[in-house]
This record gives sequence, structure tokens and C-alpha cells, in this order.
Amino acid sequence: MKLKQLETLLGDLQQFTTPKVELEQYPTGPHIASRLLYTAENSFDDISNKVVADFGCGCGTLGAAAALLGAEQVIGIDIDPQSLEIASMNAEDLELDIDFIQCDISNLGWRDQIVDTVVMNPPFGTRKKGIDMDFLFVALKVASQAVYSLHKTSTRDYIKRTSLRDLNASSAEVLCELRFDVPQLYKFHKKKEVDIAVDLWRFVPKRSQVKDN
Repeated sequence: MKLKQLETLLGDLQQFTTPKVELEQYPTGPHIASRLLYTAENSFDDISNKVVADFGCGCGTLGAAAALLGAEQVIGIDIDPQSLEIASMNAEDLELDIDFIQCDISNLGWRDQIVDTVVMNPPFGTRKKGIDMDFLFVALKVASQAVYSLHKTSTRDYIKRTSLRDLNASSAEVLCELRFDVPQLYKFHKKKEVDIAVDLWRFVPKRSQVKDN
């Protein structure tokens, strides 16, 4: 599938009707989502025929993109039931088979590296400090191949240092810098739209130490 075709399909998806500010719910636009998944697949072969988890899946844009690019299985996880309803409808509209789980990422309870790839646009931590790193911590525990994640460019040095030192990453690489369009969703937003500089990261987890019997 070509990048433009993927972006067009993602552009037709339903997004949050009443976003929750406490969950930092901002839609992952089709421009960013298509590039994240297209890069993961075409530069690193991390999507097709792989088990992919979309952490904090929201309305399911990243998970849908993974399914469209030929993932063997896609699992979307979010704490918010309303978001999962929209995500489920989006998957249905595109005739995609995606499994959805309602769960707080920090209480996921998965053990060992049971998915190949995690894709995510985690909360940036403006409402709950450190939640972006909580997401990354769990993602690097359960992925065997790679974690793709968006983080504010202003946190780049901290993300690199912390992921390598404390979060089980064997490598951490910024693939590109993108502009994340934040629309005027909440009452405290003064401008119609704000551009935030974000990094698209690829993290490679350390190999699981579990030995075969």
C-alpha cells in the first residue's frame, strides 16, 4: 500500500466526539499516523506478519494503519470505553479484524515479550507528570522487536538517557521530527490550532532473558 493511500484511508476515521482532557485525548492525525506505520513497515519490516499492540489506542488510528499494512494480529488497548467504541466502529468500517482491551496500561499484567511491535502516541505528561515514561516502560517490557512512539522534541535528551539507562532499551533512535497539530478541543485552548514539535522514536528492547525449555 502506498503512503498516500494509507493516509487517505486513515483520514476517513471517526475521532473523539467528547475528548477527555484528564486523559490528554488528542487525535493522532492521518499525516503522522501514516508516516509512523509506513516507516515501521518499509524501513524496518516491523509490521506485516507481526503481532502489533497499539498502546492508548484512542480511536484506533495507529492500530488500523498496522492492520492495513498486513499485521498478523493487532491489539488496541485503552482505558476509556468511549474511545474503544469509536475504535471498534472504525475497524468495522474498514473491515479490519482488531482485538480491543479496556485496561490501564500500567495494570496490563502481560508478562515477557508477547508482542512483536508496540506503536503508540502516549499522553505527553502535561496533565499527569511522567505518564509518557510509564507507557514506554511497559512497552519495552512486552515488545520483542521494536517500540515506535511519539514524544515532545523538547524532551529528547531525557527520553534517550532514561530509556537506555532505566527502561530496558538496547537502542533509542529519533527517526524524524514531525509537527503534531493540536486542534482547539478544550475550553482552555485559546488558539484554533497549535503545532507541537514531536519526535518519532524507534526503541529496540533488550532481548528477553527467558530460556527455552
